[in-house]
Amino acid sequence: MPALNIGLASLVSAIPQASASSHSGILSAHFDHILGTSMDLKIIANTFEMAEKAEKVVLDEIKRLSHILGSFDSSTEFSRWQKTMHEAVPVSDELHSVLQSFDVWNKKTSGVIQSAAEEVNQLWNLAAMENKLPSKDQLVEAASKANLAHWELGEGTATHITDAALRLHTFAKSFIMDQASEKAIQEAGVEGLVINIGGDLMVKGNYTEKIALTDPRNSSENAEPIAIVALHNKAVATSGDYRRGVEINGEKYSHVVDPRTALPAEEIISATVIHPDAVTAGALATAFNVLTIAESKALALTIPGIEFLLMNREGRITTSENWSDQLISSENEVAKSSISMVNLKEKVWSANQELVINFELARFEGRFRRPFVAVWIEDENHKPVRRIALWYNKPRWLPDLRSWYAAQRASEIDVTSITGATRPAGNYALVWDGKNDAGQYVNQGKYTVFVEAAREHGTYQLIKQEMNFDGKPKDQVLPGNEEITSASLAYRNK
Repeated sequence: MPALNIGLASLVSAIPQASASSHSGILSAHFDHILGTSMDLKIIANTFEMAEKAEKVVLDEIKRLSHILGSFDSSTEFSRWQKTMHEAVPVSDELHSVLQSFDVWNKKTSGVIQSAAEEVNQLWNLAAMENKLPSKDQLVEAASKANLAHWELGEGTATHITDAALRLHTFAKSFIMDQASEKAIQEAGVEGLVINIGGDLMVKGNYTEKIALTDPRNSSENAEPIAIVALHNKAVATSGDYRRGVEINGEKYSHVVDPRTALPAEEIISATVIHPDAVTAGALATAFNVLTIAESKALALTIPGIEFLLMNREGRITTSENWSDQLISSENEVAKSSISMVNLKEKVWSANQELVINFELARFEGRFRRPFVAVWIEDENHKPVRRIALWYNKPRWLPDLRSWYAAQRASEIDVTSITGATRPAGNYALVWDGKNDAGQYVNQGKYTVFVEAAREHGTYQLIKQEMNFDGKPKDQVLPGNEEITSASLAYRNK
């Protein structure tokens, strides 16, 4: 999985409020720049005050563990320990546990799980900067250095024994998510909890969550998923090559690397793993990107409770034997080929085209809650034709999204939680398939794209751009503002 910038931040879309209609307290919160990515939190409790208390427990635990396991801050316990050499240093239970997990999973995966994979990542990042592939000698050297034992563990101690670049991101995110969710579910009045950190989720308590699996060939937040599963007291983790990586001479290379060879993973483009334990799910999602399908199947058979879905570069899907037991069908599904009769007299949107809406939300030091965001499409008569996304936490704040509220006053877009490869913090992509809210393709012609952001006790910003959807692919860069750093539109063939 990609490196984590551990400091305080997919479910990146609105959580349907109706899903907790039987509860008097439900909290939906969204954050950016936590553990280097986004975090979405859903807490179901007897009262909203109890849910707010549990939210604070989650945030406090993430902050505490970040100061232990983080790699990007020199003051963290892990960073301080890395500066020592050949000395048995007393370490916290948490750091000792994560280092021990690396030892266990390194053995189980025949060397694929390796903290010094960072040594290989640094080589490929340098190669991307120089736009030149690493030489064979560089690959051999990086692999040799990565595959050493980098510490020795004692009773409550850890001895650092190499100078290889190390990072704990393979386990840190899963470990932190598991610990934070376990503490929160123990809070009085909390019935259920869903925590989603960068596309890896933990569902706990008396609650079942629908989770959509991102299609690596179209990873926009609201794109058609490859499957929808229902989880109860389980974790799901996804690792893939489609959101991060490097480009050299016009070729893209995965950020998921095989430390045994120092080469990027090639065959598997996405691996999703379900298991009651978040650390196990996270470790296997990473390993299954590197191992062959036969090796992944064999490893899974040794671990009770594992279910998985793998997709290779040709789009072929391989699943565990009981994967279908996790699946649920989409609700209110609209036929993909739906076209209204009135449209038949006009040139309609081509089913082979789409509009991708990319934007980056600004980062404010010390502020991690994501602003409320609305994205929608209007026709030339200023009539809303498609609601793309609505991100908020309480209906009372919807009027802060002034243009959205004035145009439609809609309070929900029914989406599930999303599992997918970790995205860079603040970066989002949404897709419009050319259909209106009724599931019918619209006529070709001019439409306006709206991206609106409002921050509680903060600023309000609106970006809108007219574009002619005439069947000819085109790109449009939009000016940024205080809340939305950058945005772009890509009207393209699928």
